[in-house]
Amino acid sequence: MRKVNFLAKRIWLVLLALSLAACDGAWNNPYPAQDGGANVMYSSFSERPKHLEPARSYNSNEYAFIGQIYEPPLQYHYLKRPYELIPLTATEVPQPAFFDAAGQPLPKDVDPLKVARSVYTVRIRPGIRYQPHPAFAQDAQGKPVYLSLTAEDVARVYTLADFKKTGTRELVAADYVYEIKRLAHPALQSPILGTMADYIVGLSEYAKTLQSAYEKGKASGNPFLDLTGYPLEGVSVVDNYTFTIAVKGVYPQLVYWLAMPFFAPMPPEVDRFYSQAGLAKKNITLDWYPVGTGAYMLSVNNPNLEMILERNPNYRGDLYPSEGDVGDREAGLLADAGKPMPFIDKVVYKLETESIPSWNKFLQGYYDASGINSESFDQAVQVGAKGDMTLTDSMREKGIRLSTNVATSSFYMGFNMRDPEVGGLGERARKLRQAISIAMDYEEYVSIFANGRGIAAQGPIPPGIFGYVEGEKGINRYVYDWVDGKPKRKSTEYARKLLVEAGYPYGVDAVTGKPLVLNLDIAASGPDDKARLDWYRKQFQKINLQLVIRNTQYNRFQEKMQKGTAQIFMWGWNADYPDPENFLFLLYGPFGKVEKNGENAANYVNPEFDRLFDRMKNMASGPERQVLIDEMVELVRNDAPWIWGMHPKDFGLYHAWYLNAKPNLMSHNTLQYKRIDPGLRSQRRAEWNRPIMWPLVVLAVGSVLLLIPAFMVYRRSERQTPGGAS
Repeated sequence: MRKVNFLAKRIWLVLLALSLAACDGAWNNPYPAQDGGANVMYSSFSERPKHLEPARSYNSNEYAFIGQIYEPPLQYHYLKRPYELIPLTATEVPQPAFFDAAGQPLPKDVDPLKVARSVYTVRIRPGIRYQPHPAFAQDAQGKPVYLSLTAEDVARVYTLADFKKTGTRELVAADYVYEIKRLAHPALQSPILGTMADYIVGLSEYAKTLQSAYEKGKASGNPFLDLTGYPLEGVSVVDNYTFTIAVKGVYPQLVYWLAMPFFAPMPPEVDRFYSQAGLAKKNITLDWYPVGTGAYMLSVNNPNLEMILERNPNYRGDLYPSEGDVGDREAGLLADAGKPMPFIDKVVYKLETESIPSWNKFLQGYYDASGINSESFDQAVQVGAKGDMTLTDSMREKGIRLSTNVATSSFYMGFNMRDPEVGGLGERARKLRQAISIAMDYEEYVSIFANGRGIAAQGPIPPGIFGYVEGEKGINRYVYDWVDGKPKRKSTEYARKLLVEAGYPYGVDAVTGKPLVLNLDIAASGPDDKARLDWYRKQFQKINLQLVIRNTQYNRFQEKMQKGTAQIFMWGWNADYPDPENFLFLLYGPFGKVEKNGENAANYVNPEFDRLFDRMKNMASGPERQVLIDEMVELVRNDAPWIWGMHPKDFGLYHAWYLNAKPNLMSHNTLQYKRIDPGLRSQRRAEWNRPIMWPLVVLAVGSVLLLIPAFMVYRRSERQTPGGAS
């Protein structure tokens, strides 16, 4: 009996444990139980950030982190549209002073062609302090603790946290000057050095000076360059809170760059700290542990698992904006007006390499916001008869909100204008490109491969950027007709007619008698790419052209683009700043990829376009500038160096507890504006993740029932007399 009683007790203990566990909360919660009501935001990332160093970083997945840490002088208003530059650490948006070749001041309304130099004076606010960091640590005598590490010191540390002492100091103008100098550091290979060297006075020569000094330092065993000892002609410190930047001629786009992390401050002592021998081998580098004055600091960098941003204890607490756009107040976006930021204490990013697990965690309430991938689109969004998109009933029942925006981005198919078959400005190649542009049905592409999340492009400038023209006046008439109040792609028959005029009747070269075979160079390795590549082939087949897909690794693809051996290619561009110059320069001849390693991937050269670009690029946006842009867009539509492709739409989903969410395609420091209602989140998580107990109960009861026969046999045997029945 003792064995049976013990077994029965074990069964009841299991059932009791299951009941208690059910009362304790959701079993599928991936976070510590003590964080259930914490002021923490939960998000995800899909790939490791390559650079967290401001002079080198140039990718959106990196900016998601460093934009919260580093603070350039300027930022974009979080709520206002069109995008408006406002001060961040600066006291105002700087306005240029103009000077002629003799150094004499010129009036504000001077002809830009007479300006030899523009000088921007940037004044920053006093009292801004850096996050705690070992580079600032000092001993009782005020001397740095960790700027002269020995080999023994380095041997004892493995992470930044192993440096027990930290410190801080005030942000000063010299820190901004130091970072601008770092753009020319030969070891950093900043992606914007070429652009900035064309404008910032003396930066090109400065890069050569640093190259020579760096090589000498390496030869002598001391590669660290203390840039405070190398003056830069065009950038100088006026006082603790003021510095100047001199640019060649007129360059109004400089203020946009002053809102990007490239122009964030860098304390010289931080640069010196990370340059010490042995630290890089332990990943104790600026690329791993950024240092800034922003609302957050990176407390955990484990890109194989999670990244964590925590509130910077030294942050000054800028105030949430008190004004916004029409409708923002009604949408609740001004409820926190005038309150100090940030609102969230900690942001946890979990690595999610697959979209389905990330989507399921969002639905369970374990991620606060989500995008929409192809697999989950139908579950989240329903498309109306007129093409309008709304949330499905299941999403609305959860209190989820939908936000959509046409991105300031362009994805296109480009022609290598140096190619003997598809390139050049001759009529034959031009009509060939126009015919292919008509055949490539990007409305169908958006419908099939983007679930309607995009619009077919009419030219190089996306909506939301000055120069973009709405309606009938804005269509590409080489590809579209205006029918019933909207653009309609020209017919396949018309495209075939253009092919005949180009000398390729039925896709056959009239001179050689051979079918025209064209090559698309691409780096495609995803699971959906086969269907996409098949679709490309079918578009060409519609006009009897053969398309060969030359799929390759991305590094090999980049090499082809650099050498100009690709014939047709896929490319894209996200706006650095909200100005048409940032898109039209992609077709500017002097920025050709083969000749200058520039961003003109098509290697397009049209002297008239270049002449207009030189006039347009430095003009203030207004009617006169619009006229020039219209002429430039008409030229490239006719020449067709690109098949204009699409402008994607960004879709965002937000839970009811995720507040102050308004997409901002230009700002990088948006986390400080967001707010979480942890109480509501905990409540909804509990409702959506109730443990399903009945399978376990059935299993337990089934186990008991299976034991009953054994129990009965055991009872009978216990009653029997040894040696047999009596």
